[in-house]
Amino acid sequence: MSTPLPLMKLHHVSRVTTRLEQAIAFYRDVLGFAEIPRPNFDFRGAWLFNYGLQIHLIDKSTGGGAEETINSRSNHIAFATDDIDAVERALVAHGIEYKENFQARNPGVKQLFFQDPDGFHIEVGKYPA
Repeated sequence: MSTPLPLMKLHHVSRVTTRLEQAIAFYRDVLGFAEIPRPNFDFRGAWLFNYGLQIHLIDKSTGGGAEETINSRSNHIAFATDDIDAVERALVAHGIEYKENFQARNPGVKQLFFQDPDGFHIEVGKYPA
């Protein structure tokens, strides 16, 4: 039997974006991340941090590949909250379309799924302690 990799924690999530300024504003104003210093790479981008996690945005002028509709089974990043109703009110206030999901096998779990400006999926959920 092989030994698992000696991982410590999730460090960052990278997202390729065709709308860098909009993506920065989304992660900052909607999700509460703050910009942090980034090395002087030869391509545009931004690094943001909060909740013990970095988001690395990478500017790409062409391409994409994100989905057009909200899908809870797509690749996504997920955040936990203890006030899902406040999250829902904030999404409405920001004009962000979302879908809610209640887990039938796990009563009390409510999840909200939505997308960033490039169509990457984000989940915020209230999970049992």
